[in-house]
Amino acid sequence: YAEKLDFPQKKQKFLNSLLRTPGVEDWQKSQAETALKLYFEQFDKTAAKSSADSSLPPMAAKADFTSISKMLSIAIRLKHYSYKTERTYSNWVKNFYGYTTGIKKKDIKKSGLSSEDVRDYLSFLALKKKVSSSTQNQAFNALLFLFREVLKIELDTIAGAVRAKRGPKLPVVLTPNEVKEIFKHVSGKDKLVLQLLYGTGARISELACLRVKDIDFESGLIFIRSGKGDKDRSTVLPEYLKADLLAHFKEVKKLHEKDLAAGYGEVWLPDALERKYPKAAKEFGWQFVFPSSRLSPDRVNGKIRRFYMSPKTIQNAMSGAVKKAEIVKHATVHTLRHSFATHLLLNGVNIREVQELLGHSHVETTMIYTHVMRDMSNAPQSPLDRLYAVPNEK
Repeated sequence: YAEKLDFPQKKQKFLNSLLRTPGVEDWQKSQAETALKLYFEQFDKTAAKSSADSSLPPMAAKADFTSISKMLSIAIRLKHYSYKTERTYSNWVKNFYGYTTGIKKKDIKKSGLSSEDVRDYLSFLALKKKVSSSTQNQAFNALLFLFREVLKIELDTIAGAVRAKRGPKLPVVLTPNEVKEIFKHVSGKDKLVLQLLYGTGARISELACLRVKDIDFESGLIFIRSGKGDKDRSTVLPEYLKADLLAHFKEVKKLHEKDLAAGYGEVWLPDALERKYPKAAKEFGWQFVFPSSRLSPDRVNGKIRRFYMSPKTIQNAMSGAVKKAEIVKHATVHTLRHSFATHLLLNGVNIREVQELLGHSHVETTMIYTHVMRDMSNAPQSPLDRLYAVPNEK
C-alpha cells in the first residue's frame, strides 16, 4: 500500500504518525517537515519531481508576479539565504517581470517564461541600461535561482545574450595619513564604528550585526558570525580601542536595562536559537554592539525589538568625514577594508594571514592588494622628476 503512495502522501503519513508520538511537540513536527522537503528536493530527484509538482501551481512559469514572488521568498528561506539576498533577488525578479510584460509586451499567462526571455533581458541591461558586469551577473544569478528553484526550468539558450564586460580594477586605498585625517572629522559612536572597520577589516554588514559576546577582550579577538557566505571567522581587536569599547558597552547595557524595564529588551536571534534558548534573547551578551537608536517591529512576527545600527547611518558618517577632510578619492566605508588589507601587507604581514582576517575563500582574491601595495611603495620615478631632481616620495 505504501509503495502506491506518492511523496506528499508518504510525507503526510509520517508527520501524522510523528504527531501521535508522545513527547513530540509542534515545532519538532515543523522541523521534520522542513528536513524532509530539503532532503527530497536536493538528494532524491524522483521524489523531488513529485514534491515540485505538488508544491507549485500548474504551469508556474505562467503565474503572475505576486504568486511567483511568494514562492521565491519561500525557496530562498528554505536555503537559509540572507534577507539582503532575498530582497535583492526579489527586486531583480520584479524588474524582469516588468521588462517582460512592459517593454517586451509579452503575455506571460498565455505563453509562459522561457530562457529566451532571460537572454533578452540580460542583453537589455547591457545595451540599454549600461549596467556593469557585476550588476548584470547579479541579475543573472537571481533569474537562475528563479528558474531552477521555483519554476523548475533549466536555462539552456542564453549563450547569445550580450554580456557586460569589466576589465581588472584596483580598489581605492587610503594612505595612513588620510585615514587619520578622516578620523579627526568624526566623533562619538560614529568614530568608534569607523575605527573598528579600519582596525578589523570587517565588512559594514558584519560590524553592524556584531554582538557583545563576540568581542573577546582577553584574547584580543573579534569573532565574525555568519559573514559573507555564512562563514564564521575571527579578526584582530585593536588594543587602541579596548578602553573606548568598554566605555561604550556600559552605555549599551544601560540602554538594554531601560528596554527591559519598559517590557522589551528581546533581541532578534538567528534561525531556531530563540526557540532553543528562550531566555537568550534578553541576555546582555546577545545584544548588538551598536544597537539602533529606536525600537521597531520585527518584520516576521511583529515583536517590538531593538535591532542594529543602520548601515546607512555608518555610510553617511563616512561620507561626511571624507568631505570635511577634503579627500578627493572616492572613499566609502568599504575603502577602510581595502586600506586595512593593504596597510597590513605594507607592514610585512603574510598574505595568507591577511586572507584569513578578511575571510576570503581564495588567496587570489587577496592578491589584488599586492598590486596596490607595489604601486604605493615602489612606484617608478618619472623621467621628468629625474630630469629636475625631484625626490621620489615613498
